[in-house]
Amino acid sequence: MQRWRGLDEVPADWGRCVLTIGVFDGVHRGHAQLISRAVKAASERGVPSVVMTFDPHPMEVVRPGSHPAQLTTLARRAELAEELGVDVFCVIPFTPEFMKLSPERYAHEILVERLHVAEVVVGENFTFGKKAAGTVDLLRQIGSRFGFAVDGVNLLAEHAVTFSSTYIRSCVDAGDVAAAAEALGRPHRVEGVVVHGDGRGRLLGFPTANIAPPTHSAIPADGVYAAWFTLLGPGPVAGTVESGERYPAAVSVGTNPTFSGRTRTVEAFVLDAEADLYGQHVAVDFVDRVRGMEKFDSVDALVEEMGRDAEKVREILTRADLQQHG
Repeated sequence: MQRWRGLDEVPADWGRCVLTIGVFDGVHRGHAQLISRAVKAASERGVPSVVMTFDPHPMEVVRPGSHPAQLTTLARRAELAEELGVDVFCVIPFTPEFMKLSPERYAHEILVERLHVAEVVVGENFTFGKKAAGTVDLLRQIGSRFGFAVDGVNLLAEHAVTFSSTYIRSCVDAGDVAAAAEALGRPHRVEGVVVHGDGRGRLLGFPTANIAPPTHSAIPADGVYAAWFTLLGPGPVAGTVESGERYPAAVSVGTNPTFSGRTRTVEAFVLDAEADLYGQHVAVDFVDRVRGMEKFDSVDALVEEMGRDAEKVREILTRADLQQHG
């Protein structure tokens, strides 16, 4: 898959393509359906499929300070698009100038002149151009004038819930990571670099990897979770954790109330493995919530509970694995 940053990277001999447009934060099941439809249409036409997305999030430019919690990093979105068979992942820098393009100019300059679209696949609620004035109907009118087709796809829903990034963010925010995973089609992932914490976990017999996620990351509500832990970094690691392998982990999100903590942290206790992970890029895939955050009367009571948490995590992940592969 090719990755372009901006339209200046479109090759000079670029032909026709099938394009789908969106922020695609989360690349959830609804997005996957849309992207797969574009890939299929491109294959039928014998042309490349292109995903066009934006960085930073448009909301941050339209209303600074209103950046929604981010479900996936840009690099992760590209990976997921590649898994769906996309040929080109094109990131458009979302600037104040870009925001001011009228729908007509947006369609003509970007879709027609630069990308030579044969077909555009978008969700039925898609809007584009200045003040989001462009609609799917307007895109169809422009398409009939410039010779490209428009496929407006109904949003994917199940049990009266429409899968949207907003819905998934609210699930994550409430700590319902199982519902988030259902809508995403995979567990919600938080990535970050392992940083030095206060070292308390090691003293208690539960050494944890203290993860510093990127700004705006969607972090689940305070509590203890069953999760899969993966080392993403290619670098060599001292210990038994191998890059790319996933390990069961009990993940604590919160402020450590037993020790009067103030700072909200994401700490992963990796079961059945040991390694020095400082400075490494890692991912935590949240499968289910074990319990809320509690304040314990004594360190012994906390240690006892952490032992029970680890056992519950094993049970949850074993069951999840059986469901997935059984």
